[in-house]
Amino acid sequence: MSAWSNWSGSVQARPSEIARPRTEAELAAIVSRADKVRVVGAGHSFMPLCETEGVLISLADLEGEIEFNADRTCVWAPAGWSLARLTDALWREGVSLINQGDVNPQTLAGAIATGTHGTGAELRSLSTAARAFRLMLADGSVVTANADERPGLFQAQRLSLGLLGVATRIKIDVLPAYYLEERVTSLPLDEIAERWDELAATHRHAEFFVFPYGKDALLKTLQPTAAEGPLKQMTDIDESPFRLVCDISAAAPFLTPFLQARLVSKGIRQRRVGPAFQIFPSERTIKFEEMEYELPRANGWPALREVIAWIRKKSLPVAFPFEFRLCAGDDIWLSPFNKGPGASISMHQYAKMPWRKIFSEAEQIFRAHAGRPHWAKRHTLNAADVEALYPDARSFNSVRAAHDPGAKFANAHLTALFAGS
Repeated sequence: MSAWSNWSGSVQARPSEIARPRTEAELAAIVSRADKVRVVGAGHSFMPLCETEGVLISLADLEGEIEFNADRTCVWAPAGWSLARLTDALWREGVSLINQGDVNPQTLAGAIATGTHGTGAELRSLSTAARAFRLMLADGSVVTANADERPGLFQAQRLSLGLLGVATRIKIDVLPAYYLEERVTSLPLDEIAERWDELAATHRHAEFFVFPYGKDALLKTLQPTAAEGPLKQMTDIDESPFRLVCDISAAAPFLTPFLQARLVSKGIRQRRVGPAFQIFPSERTIKFEEMEYELPRANGWPALREVIAWIRKKSLPVAFPFEFRLCAGDDIWLSPFNKGPGASISMHQYAKMPWRKIFSEAEQIFRAHAGRPHWAKRHTLNAADVEALYPDARSFNSVRAAHDPGAKFANAHLTALFAGS
């Protein structure tokens, strides 16, 4: 058996085989003979989505190139390409993704299958950009699903957690290539709160990072703009001071509040301009665990205030900042944004520090504010929770049972979430 672990090291697996097929025929042979299959991308999921004792498949070497439609508004892309590889290739063809998150190692299929999103009051998750899928089913056969051809399968596949089959190619919407101006500014959290509606309305992207023991936050805005020459600074922040604080906090947790309150200094003003695909992602090399909850937009600020107050009251050693973003609503069955516009709160903890109990207790605050978790980030939902939070989960399970009746693509974690798996 082979050993595998996710990016943070908290999910360990020993699959019977790790396969890297180069052709669709090789992939079909692997899928059809296997009892259990999971597909892995960059391992950036914090939940055990890729955990399996069966065959773990990487599509990184699968043959394929990007192919445009006639008016170049959509492109068929290899599902196993990383977003880094895909967005570079798209830029060279004069187009960009509509939106991205703040890291880009994930595969296109993994990002879509888990509902990955960036920020933007009027921008939706990456899953909503999918227009069609080329999907290998449990018997190795291949089908195409879109809004007109196998519409039920298409709807379920838009956010599927890999439960329906192996996506080999995905048709996605693109835009003409654009540049972004990024501004990072330190401001009092109370000032950001007072101006938040205006900031969100006047920028294509607006988000902020706030440490639970800090009064000031880092506001980050992105706005389309004209080119200004080659991009010289490839990431938004220097991680070195923060890495030192994390290591000290791990060794002496009682120092966390003191150190953290001094991390965001007043007067930070940074600006850079570059191609969208280079500005969106930032290098994140400090290992962490993450929980993210998506809440009705009106509940975002109350939930953030409550969880910060709870951490302070308990003097909990939470080393990382909260990340606060916005995302537009959608109509996808398993999307946490399918009830309307959302606010997204990401809670992180340094990987060398305890996180399970803190996350579990903080999760109750987010759940009390009608939150639903990002599927790839830490949560404690069970099948009853999924059914209560997602009325369309029954429709999803019905499609799943029809296309994978033997649950070849399920694992223990997903079986516990979807009673029909």
